[in-house]
Formats: sequence, structure tokens, C-alpha cells
Amino acid sequence: MVAEKTIAKEVLQKAFTTLCTAKSMAELYEENFKIVSKYVHATSRGHEAIQIATAMHLLPQDYAFPYYRDDAMLLGIGMRPYDLMLQLLAKKEDPFSGGRTYYSHPSLRDDDKPKIPHQSSATGMQAIPSTGVAMGIQYKELVDLDDKTLQDKPLVVCSLGDASVTEGEIAEAFQMAALKQLPILYLVQDNGWDISANAAETRAQNAYEYAQGFNGLDAISIDGANFTESYLALQEVIKTIREERRPMLVHAKVPLLNHHTSGVRMEWYRDDLEEARSRDPYPVLKKQLLENGFTEKEIQAIEAETKAVVAKDLEEAMKAEDPTPEDLFTHDFAPTPITEEKGERSPADKEEVVMVDCALFAVEELMKENKECLLYGQDVGGRLGGVFREAATLAQKFGDERVFNTPIQEAFIVGSTVGMSAVGLKPIVEVQFADYIWPGLNQLFTEVSRSCYLSNGKWPVSMILRVPIGAYGSGGPYHSSSVESVVTNIRGIKIAYPSNGADLKGLMKAAYHDPNPVVILEHKGLYWSKVKGTDAARTIEPSEDYVLPFGKANVVQRIWPQDEKETMTIVTYGMGVHWALNATKDIKETVEIIDLRTLYPLDEETIMESVKKTKKCLVVTEEPTNNSFARALSGKIQEECFRSLDAPVMTIGSENMPAIPLNSTLEQTMIPSTEKVKQKIEELLKY
Repeated sequence: MVAEKTIAKEVLQKAFTTLCTAKSMAELYEENFKIVSKYVHATSRGHEAIQIATAMHLLPQDYAFPYYRDDAMLLGIGMRPYDLMLQLLAKKEDPFSGGRTYYSHPSLRDDDKPKIPHQSSATGMQAIPSTGVAMGIQYKELVDLDDKTLQDKPLVVCSLGDASVTEGEIAEAFQMAALKQLPILYLVQDNGWDISANAAETRAQNAYEYAQGFNGLDAISIDGANFTESYLALQEVIKTIREERRPMLVHAKVPLLNHHTSGVRMEWYRDDLEEARSRDPYPVLKKQLLENGFTEKEIQAIEAETKAVVAKDLEEAMKAEDPTPEDLFTHDFAPTPITEEKGERSPADKEEVVMVDCALFAVEELMKENKECLLYGQDVGGRLGGVFREAATLAQKFGDERVFNTPIQEAFIVGSTVGMSAVGLKPIVEVQFADYIWPGLNQLFTEVSRSCYLSNGKWPVSMILRVPIGAYGSGGPYHSSSVESVVTNIRGIKIAYPSNGADLKGLMKAAYHDPNPVVILEHKGLYWSKVKGTDAARTIEPSEDYVLPFGKANVVQRIWPQDEKETMTIVTYGMGVHWALNATKDIKETVEIIDLRTLYPLDEETIMESVKKTKKCLVVTEEPTNNSFARALSGKIQEECFRSLDAPVMTIGSENMPAIPLNSTLEQTMIPSTEKVKQKIEELLKY
């Protein structure tokens, strides 16, 4: 039985010292409330025992996802109060984020401590990235990329509050961990509260009971306020995960002895404060020290020393330097090595291929060259190879470990790339249609896009998200949407939208070598050039070493400056390039066409140079134009080129209706076409 085991005196002493430190910090923050509450914070008061017990079992090769109440866990892995206080006060030398994010929002890459990728404040969202780390660890073990010198295999700890377990994305994480048998511990700290809503109001069952529904996810429930019980239980659980490589959940019941956050005071709504204080882990651990031979004098010395250290550290942290205005503009992206177009775009020995094959060949070449490269998503595995055959034969060539199907879990597909990237892998993932990207946007926005910036450059997310997009062949309202305006509003990601096979292959290769997250929007109507007038999407397949840097537009139809006639520029991308080419085939000398190729970064220089030369501009998009990326681009062009313009910058796109109808007549009425673009060109040239 766990209760019969003993704990070494030095372990108890270290745990008590850490608990006293965390407790002293919480008390000092309360005493200095007006000073330290400039920025919102939460503390671990009441949760310290389980957090410290967990931290003491972690090794440098492990990955931890402590959450915003887990300052005791951070102290337990070796962080100093001063380190945490630099973040509390949003100082320049905050070791996690450089003053960018809240207290106890760690991101750490120290050699001597567990690795901590960045995670957001959004409750429960860390479950998917942390499970992605475990999936990455498992993959490396399967394909012999793991570190064979390690005596103890790595694992992942994901810390959660019990209230967060009601989130749908938690179910996606638990499902994958149980399905794949991943080496992860879900540590659920249950204090009975959300913010002001309690467990009885919001939960049909606690996390331990909930875990019973996931076949393959074993769970235990313990008193997380009792250090000895917690330490011994975690010792067994972590030993099991290290050796048996399977997921487990620990449900730890704890009291919340401090405010939800500094901005939401417990006395405003709590009716259980006396009962909570009766379960304080501090006197429990103090009693355990006395029972193991420590004297009152020794205990008092520890308490006094920790108080002195904490007070001194806060005093020093308050003197530390604040960030400068210039510090705002660093680490939005990690530097990419791909800055120039290289390789042969149209080799003499290659044949013309359809666009979807250019992408397929690019992925195949990347997987041959890089064992770190893997592909997953819905239906991309061996039976089908993708609904567009964009992954055809890859599973057969590289195995089910590297090319595999996922459940219908867009959030997991997107968010798991954070964890895969953190262990040094390069995932290529996809959602089946742009219409189904919405469940994944939470992870894309909250976790993927902000990781580099909010970790102060420590944890860029290296991933590729492929998104088939656009209307084609009566796909109807749930297989035809354009979503670029939403995606371009997410800062911290790069976005490609190629119009032909050569560009898609070159951008795919560049995206792979880019250490940042990349979304590639691939128009499904261009995949096979089956849409009339899209033959130009077929290209000679570029060479294996061909790369095309992001942020370099292509002038696909160039004209010279002409004062004697009206000229104009069309700025477009994707299917719009083909509408523009077809609409201008009889007036090529009058219209310059710019294919953006990437929506972020955007090649503003090429755009503005062309518009200033031609004096008129039309932006062509497939999206409805109201509040769109295209309309915003039109405004930017108008602003930059106002003195050169002979007409207002115009925009053409789909009709501003809620969805693209299934009926082919209605679909064609909804979206632009060569004829519609031609009419708009004529209108603008006559202006």
C-alpha cells in the first residue's frame, strides 16, 4: 500500500522549503497588493503539495505544461522566486516571455530543467499541444530518432484545473492519448471552483470519473493537499508511464486558499473559505516533518529563511528594468533560411503535371530527405491517401507511423503541431476543407500563432497546415468557402495561396524549412485544372531543390509604362489569377497582373510599384468582398498610391451572401468568373 511507504528526510525538507517559499510569495503579494496587482496574477496557495510532489519527479528530458496557478511547480523544478517575480512585474528580463505575458505562464528551454513550451491562458487549451509532445516522443521512439543514451525515457505532464476538463478540446486530447497510448500524465487539480461557479453547478462528474469513459486512460484520485500521499502516488504513476509508455490521469483534490486571480477576489463570492482552510497543505506537511524527526526550531529556521529570500527577491525584482518600446518588435517570427528563389523551376527533363501532383511530389521528396517529416489528418492514410488524392501512396512508401489518419478532430490536428514541433519534428497536417477549419482556429490563434512571440523566441512552431479551399463543381455550402480573411487576421503565421503547381511545390519546400507556422491555401478547383480556363495551373514539375521564398509576388503579365492609353493593375491570387489572365487575353498590353502567391508576408513593394505605373487597380478575390482581405488590401493600395491614381481602387469578389449554394446556377451567380472580371476591367479602364 502507498501509505506504508516512507519518504527520505531530505525529500521532505526540500518539499517543505519549496512550499514555504510559495506560501511566502502569495502572502507577500497580498501584503503588497497595490504594487504587484498592476498585472493580474494567480498563486498556488492550497495547491502547493501536489505541484511540488509532481515537480520533484521530473527530469530535464521531460516536458511539462504547468498552468497559471502552478508557481509552486515552477519552484519545484528549480526556478527562483526572483525569476517568477520578473514575470509578475512584466520586466524585461522575465525569463519566460520578456514581459509579454502573465505571471506563471512559463516557457522554458533550460538544459537542466524540464522543457516547457509556451501555452496560453485559455483554459484547457494546453491539453492538445501537450498531447502533441507525447505523440512526438512516441513517434521518435518508433522511428529510432529518440536519444538512446537516456536511462529514463521522457514523458509529458499536462497540468489542468478540474473546471477545464469540461472543455471539448480536452476530450480530443484524452481520446488521442488513449487511442495511441501516449506517454503523458494529465494532472488535474480540483479545487471545486471555476471562477465564481462551483463544481455542482458546472460538472456532471469530476475528472477521475470522466476519465473512466476513455478506454486506455487509467486514473487515480488522491488527496492533493497531502504531500506524502501525493509524492508516493506520483512516484508510482510516473514510473508506470516511463516504463509502460501509456497515459494516466491523476485527480488531486485540493483547497483554493487564495483568490482566483488578483482581479477576482475570493471574498466576493466564496462561502466555503473556512472549510477550505481546514485542508491547508502547509500544516499537513509540517506535521509530517515533525513525525520524521525534524524539530520545531529547524522548521522555524526554514520558514524564516524562505521569507527573507522571498522579500529580498521581490525588492530586487521591483528594481529590474522594464522593456523598452523597441522590445515590442522582436520574435514575431524566427528567421527563415529561405530568402531567395533557388533551383530549377522548369527542368528540361521533367513533364508538365497537375497542381495536386506538384504538392504530392514535394511532400514525398521532403519525407525521403527528412525523417522528422510526417503527415497526418483525416483520411490521408493508406486506404485513401486524401479525399483529393493529395497523399496518394505516401503511407505505403513511408509507413503508418509517418502517414496516418486522425479522428475527426480539427483542433487536435492543428494544436498537436505545437507539441510535435517542440520535440524537433516537422508535421505537415491538413483539414479536409476550408469549411472545417473553424474548430481548429482556437488552437491556431491561441497556441500556434503566439508561441514564438510570447516565449520571447524560444518556441517557434514549425508546421505546415494544408487547407483545400474555394468553390468548384457544385461543392455546396460546406465544401466551397473561402476563409483567407479570417486566417490573415491571425498574426504570427505565414500564409500561401498559390495559383499553379510550380509555385505550390516551391512554397511547400520553403514552408518546410521555415521554422514558423505556415498555412497553405490550395484551391481545389486548380488541383487538376478541370475548371475551364485553368490550364495555366499545370506546370513543369520543378526540380527537387526548388524553393520559392514567401513574400515575393509574381508579375504574371507585365506591361510597360504608357501615357498614351489607359492601363491598370490587377492584384489577385489563387483562382483569381486565371480569371484575370482569361479576361485580359485580348488586352495584354493594357493590364498588368500580379499574383501575390503569399498573403503574408505580402509583397507590397511589387504591388505599389505596379499601381503607381499603371494608375489604376482592381483587386480580384473569390471571397465575398465586405470586410475582406481584398477590401483591406484595396484600402492599403489607395492609401499608398493616392497621388498616382486616376480612379478609385476597385474590388471584385463573390456576392455577399452567407454561403455558396449547391445548385450550379446559384453557385456561378455567387462567385466571380472570367466574364465578371472582364466587365469590371472595362468599367475601370473607362473611369
